[in-house]
Amino acid sequence: MTALVRPARFAGSWYPGDPVELARTIRAHLPAEARPAPARAVVVPHAGYIYSLGIAAETYARARIPSTAVVLCPNHTVPPPIISLWPSGAWQTPLGSVPVDEALAADILAECPFVEAEASAHLREHAIELQLPILQTLRPDVRVVALVVAHPSYETLAALGEGIARAVARHGDTLLVASTDMTHQEPAERARAKDALALERLLALDARGLLEVCERERITMCGVRPTTAVVVAAKALGAQRAELVRYGNSGETNGDFDRVVGYAGVVVR
Repeated sequence: MTALVRPARFAGSWYPGDPVELARTIRAHLPAEARPAPARAVVVPHAGYIYSLGIAAETYARARIPSTAVVLCPNHTVPPPIISLWPSGAWQTPLGSVPVDEALAADILAECPFVEAEASAHLREHAIELQLPILQTLRPDVRVVALVVAHPSYETLAALGEGIARAVARHGDTLLVASTDMTHQEPAERARAKDALALERLLALDARGLLEVCERERITMCGVRPTTAVVVAAKALGAQRAELVRYGNSGETNGDFDRVVGYAGVVVR
């Protein structure tokens, strides 16, 4: 069987394609006195690096990066199965290859029969790829399990989180990653107010409440569903608290505060 290899589709556009420049850029955004500590999960943005790398890097720097990261993201590109898992092979970045943790991937598929092992939803999706160079910089031998989550119900998201938690518990130390931006294309103050409602539920580790407030208040947090599943999984693995690292928006980079995208970094312990 030919190994699955996911190429670095967004290198050179959403983030630097030259490995030296990429490593230098990421390290320049890492806190000088980072004190990483064990974490169950992180919630990080996935915009182009000029917009979101600062918050993402600061967030990852507060977590000790174990040998495997399970990264969940929304589907921005194609009509997918409800949840799609890249089952084997590797993901390429300019910094090298990130192998798939195939044993953990297989275990998640066994625990979650509603998840499909398929690649198509991943091929043009940026939200996982942008996390990998940061993870590689902090842990060069990191492995990954990547899932694209479309629009399942809360019940399916809870089952996904619980299934991931059971699999992770058997495989040892693993970081859960929810890749998401916050409110999209609204004035900065309105975006901040809406995002505060979502972050209140996220920091309370209230998975159902997070999904419900985003739906009720029309908060365009693109990764609310993967984040919901990650909160369920983290709590099942013993997480007790969450901390906001930083909140910001695209206007801080491009000067346009009339139509911003919000970004937040959260660590769950």
